[in-house]
Amino acid sequence: MTYKAPLKDMLFNIRHIADIEQVAKIPGFADAGFETAQAVLEECAKFNEGVLAPLNWAGDINPSSFKDGVVTTTPGFKEAFKQYAEGGWQALQHPAEYGGQGLPKTIGTACGEMLNSANMSFALCPLLTDGAIEALLTAGSDELKATYLEKLVIGEWTGTMNLTEPQAGSDLAAVRSRAEPQADGTYKVFGTKIYITYGEHDMADNIVHLVLARVTGAPEGVKGISLFVVPKFMVRNDGSLGARNDVHCVSIEHKMGIKASPTAVLQYGDNGGAVGYIVGQENRGLEYMFIMMNSARYAVGVQGIAIAERAYQKAVNFAKDRVQSRPVDGSIKASAPIIHHPDVKRMLMTMRAYTEGCRAMASSAAAAYDASHHHPDADVRKQNLAFYEFMVPLVKGYSTEMSLEVTSMGVQVHGGMGFIEETGAAQYYRDAKILTIYEGTTAIQANDLIGRKTMRDGGQTAKAIAAQIAVTENELTNQGSADALAVAKRLKAARMALIDVVEFVVDFGKNSPNAVFAGSVPYLMLAGNVVAGWQMARSLLAAQEQIETSEDGGVDVDFMKAKIITARFYADHLLTKAPGMRDSIVEGADCVTALALEAF
Repeated sequence: MTYKAPLKDMLFNIRHIADIEQVAKIPGFADAGFETAQAVLEECAKFNEGVLAPLNWAGDINPSSFKDGVVTTTPGFKEAFKQYAEGGWQALQHPAEYGGQGLPKTIGTACGEMLNSANMSFALCPLLTDGAIEALLTAGSDELKATYLEKLVIGEWTGTMNLTEPQAGSDLAAVRSRAEPQADGTYKVFGTKIYITYGEHDMADNIVHLVLARVTGAPEGVKGISLFVVPKFMVRNDGSLGARNDVHCVSIEHKMGIKASPTAVLQYGDNGGAVGYIVGQENRGLEYMFIMMNSARYAVGVQGIAIAERAYQKAVNFAKDRVQSRPVDGSIKASAPIIHHPDVKRMLMTMRAYTEGCRAMASSAAAAYDASHHHPDADVRKQNLAFYEFMVPLVKGYSTEMSLEVTSMGVQVHGGMGFIEETGAAQYYRDAKILTIYEGTTAIQANDLIGRKTMRDGGQTAKAIAAQIAVTENELTNQGSADALAVAKRLKAARMALIDVVEFVVDFGKNSPNAVFAGSVPYLMLAGNVVAGWQMARSLLAAQEQIETSEDGGVDVDFMKAKIITARFYADHLLTKAPGMRDSIVEGADCVTALALEAF
C-alpha cells in the first residue's frame, strides 16, 4: 500500500467549509466552482498516487548526492519533475498572464496536500518556487517579471529562498551577506547562505535564487536588508541561458529526514561577485521576503497535514492486517487484527481527528485568502485578510506540531515494527520533525501570534473569531442531536478558555512580557486546537444536513456518519485540553521563569 488521496474529505471541505461556490462568485474565479475542483483534484490524485508516491521511499534510502559541485537527485525525481511541470501543477494558482491557470488557493491547497503526502522531499522544490513567484509578483520590476516569472510558473526554472547564514538563523538582523552596486544598475553579491532547499539540483535548467544581503553602507539591523534575484545562469536578452553566475554549492547537508531534498550551502562571490538584481527598493528586503515567508509558512502547515494523512493511512492498514491477542470484550475467541483493540482505535481516531481538523482549518483559511486578494468589496477583503493572517501561524504551528504527534502514534501503532525502517512508518516521523523548525520555528509562529496578531489590534481579530465560534455553538444547539449538543458544550468551554488567554495577552503583554511569552507556544496550540475544533463542529453540522437530505440521492451517508463521529471524538478528546491549557498560560507563567539561571 502506498498512498490514496483522501478526495472525499478534501471535496467535503472545499464544498462545505471553504464554500467553493462563494469563491467562484469572485471575479476571475467564475470557472472554479465545485465541478472544476473535483476534476482538478481527481487528476492531481492520479499523478501523485501513480508517479510521486512510489518514489518517496526510494528518496529516503537513496537521497540526493553531491560531488564536485554537482547535486544529483534521487533516480526518478528529474523525470517526475518534468511530468509535474508539463501537467501544469506548478502553474495551478499563478496568474494566467505568466502562464498560470489562475485557480484559487481553495483548490490549490488540496493539491498541495496531495503532493506533500505523496512525496514531501520532492514537494519542497515547487513550494520554494511558489514563494519566489509570490515575491516577484508583489515587488519585482516589470523587467524582472518579464525575465523570470513565466519560466518559474511553468516549471522550467525553479526558485529558492536565501535567508540563513552561519551566524544568522532566525535573527535576520545578523545577516552579513553584502551587495555592491555596479554602474550598470546590477549588484555584486558576496556571502555564504546555509540551509538552502533545492539550492542546487539537476531537475531544472536554471535556479532563481532570492537572496537577502546588505547594500554597502546600509543601516545595521533588519532595516538595512535588501532582496536580490541571483540566477544560477545569467539570462540573455532573448531569454536564453548564458554564462554560469558566481554562485556555487559547496556542500549539502546529511539530515534526519526529507533526505531526498538537497539542502545546500551556497557560496556567492568567490570569483569576483555574483550578479544580482534588486527586488523593489533597497533596504526593504525583509518586507518582500516576508511575502515568500507567509506563502511558505502556510504551505508548511499543509505539509504537516499531508504527512499526518500519510502516517494515518499507513497505520490503519497495518492495524487491519497485524494479528495480535484476543479482543478484550471476547468478541473474537482467537487472536485478531489489532484494530479490534480499544487503545489502537483510540490512537487511530486521534490521528484521524487531528488530520481532519487541521485540513478543515487550512481549507477555511484558503477561502479567506482568496477573498482577501480578489473580492471586489474592500471591506470584505480587509476582514478576510485579518482572518487569514491570524490563521497563518495557527496553520503552520498547530498543524506541524500535530504532525509530530500523529506520525509518532503511527510508529506506536506498528509497535516494534514501527521502529524498523523497512516498514516505512519511521520515515514519516523523521520527515515531520523539520516542519516545526523551518520557515520559522513554532516559537516564532507563537511570537507572531502574540505580537502582530493579538497585541497589535488589542485582540479584536481573535475576539471576532470567538464570536463566529459562538454562532456555530448556537447552530449546534438548535440542531439538537446528542452529538451536536455534546460538541456545543465542549466548543463553548474551549472558546471561553481562548477568550481568557487573549485578554491575558492583551492586558499583560506590554508590562509583563516574560509572563505572556512564557505561554506563547501554549497559546498557539490552544488557538489552533479551538479553531480546528470549530471547523470540525461546522463539519458535523454540514454532515448532519447532508444525511437529512440524503433521500434526494447523491450523498455518501457512511462518509457523513463517519465525519460526525470524528467531530464528536475531536470535541471529547482534543478540545477538552483547552481549559487546562488556559490554566497553564494564565496561572502558570511565574514558574516558567522563576528558576535562577545558575540552577539550570
